[in-house]
Amino acid sequence: MRRARVATSARIHFGFLNLSLALDRLYGGIGVAVDEPKTVVTAEPAASVDCDDPVACQYAERAVDLLDVPGAAVTVESALPRHSGLGSGTQLALAVLTAVGRAHDRAPDVRSLAPELGRGGRSGVGVGTFEHGGFVVDSGHPTAQFTTERPADGDWTVPSVTVRRSVPDDWRFLLVLPDVEPGRNGDAEEESMRSVVERADPGVADRIAGVVTRRLLPAVAEGDAKRFGGAVESLGRLNGTWYADEQGGVYRPPVGELVTALDSDPACYGAGQSSWGPCVYGVTDAAHADAARNAGAEALDAAGVDGDVRIVAGRNDGAETETVDDVVA
Repeated sequence: MRRARVATSARIHFGFLNLSLALDRLYGGIGVAVDEPKTVVTAEPAASVDCDDPVACQYAERAVDLLDVPGAAVTVESALPRHSGLGSGTQLALAVLTAVGRAHDRAPDVRSLAPELGRGGRSGVGVGTFEHGGFVVDSGHPTAQFTTERPADGDWTVPSVTVRRSVPDDWRFLLVLPDVEPGRNGDAEEESMRSVVERADPGVADRIAGVVTRRLLPAVAEGDAKRFGGAVESLGRLNGTWYADEQGGVYRPPVGELVTALDSDPACYGAGQSSWGPCVYGVTDAAHADAARNAGAEALDAAGVDGDVRIVAGRNDGAETETVDDVVA
């Protein structure tokens, strides 16, 4: 008997390079892997699928079919908060796929199989960080491939990684998770994204290109957390103008209040909304980590909402996989 254990962590999604159908390439995700919180999944061979987590169970059933194995007993030891903007769905799907494969002495190609699990259709950041961690920019898709209806699972390829850089050891990221309604997901997210893409201003993408090439990428290459924070904040605000009609503003409420509060604190070099939220991120460094954590707590208090505040480091490695043979059933 073999038991496989897969541990993967969250990612922050800063935004996209382009959402306009007027330009040649669509999407192009930008994000970074962080070391907390984590999703941890274990799997053992079994005659059928056995899993108490209903979402993981669906992924396990699909993984068993894709890998042509009899079954697996899958346990979710810990999971990212769902629909919070930290990439919970992709990390859980790929962790389950990998654990089921490794339990049967197989090493599944997560990049090629992610679409079969319904993942990696727009952004390749989640798959890229699962594979190798770090700061990631993906290539997006040719705009000509855009369809008004969601393609069937498996009818796309995950965008390739065009830029991958290690996160400096002294960088830190503030995560503020307010206790509010989860971010958009499922059919609601699909409808919102289609609506955004069909009317997105291409001029915003031109401005984003300038931020990325003249500010963001140099800051990453030079390890400058202050310049990086300012660049991703600008990137997030520009992305937010595309989403304003869908989410009630450049940021979804109450994220705007939190970002404004963090903007005024010198310990935070930049702040924004990860994906559809409600997670708010801030960029800081080890020397200012405690002050940034306090700023996050104060921002929640000022907004009158409860929530969780964390300081996390970047993660420069992909998912961790361990296998133990001869497990007693």
